[in-house]
Amino acid sequence: MFDLYIANKNYSSWSLRPWVLMKALEIPFNEHLMPFEGGFGASHDVYTRFSPSGLVPCLVDRESDLAVWDSLAIVEYLAEQHADVWPSDKTARAWARSATAEMHSGFGALRDDCSMNCGVRVALNSLSSNLKADVNRLDALWQQGLERFGGPFLAGEQFSAVDAFYAPVAFRVQTFNLPISEKSQSYVERLLALPAMQAWYQAALAETWREPMHEAETLKNGTLEVDYRTS
Repeated sequence: MFDLYIANKNYSSWSLRPWVLMKALEIPFNEHLMPFEGGFGASHDVYTRFSPSGLVPCLVDRESDLAVWDSLAIVEYLAEQHADVWPSDKTARAWARSATAEMHSGFGALRDDCSMNCGVRVALNSLSSNLKADVNRLDALWQQGLERFGGPFLAGEQFSAVDAFYAPVAFRVQTFNLPISEKSQSYVERLLALPAMQAWYQAALAETWREPMHEAETLKNGTLEVDYRTS
């Protein structure tokens, strides 16, 4: 049995990746939600009790008493035991791994300018040149996958790890109304409609924690329009 340690569902994009993958693929796990209370510094001290890096997400395989940290490492560990984590087709699998790695290491402006905050809607004051480049790359990448492998998901008919890695971006598109193509917007809506994504979103709205650093990042380049979260 797996234990998955995550942070606030409203903010933690990294936690969402393995969570939504395991939910969508029906891989059983026990959820342990450890909120960002007191900021990253204070959280780090708590997180080191179960995560070697002091960060989340962290997956603990209780059968082998093994901790696996970092979202990409968790996905690869799960893939060793569950064949449907990655596409079965060699070409689709290679593309999916490449696109996943690009999300894991890239899109810096998207992360910096559009911090994940599921429960709000923000009007951006402007799009920096770096953010525009990231959004254009994102749009091109999604269209490539959908066209090459036939959809409805990025690497074919089945939801897989590559979709899980872009699931937080779907929330960012929703929050900040990012300008993407009609085909990419349809993909975003498809992700947001997944039962696992809906479950995460509803839980995020119900959270009462507010982490000041995340709140400030959300509005550093925009204006709050709506806050759907529980007050």
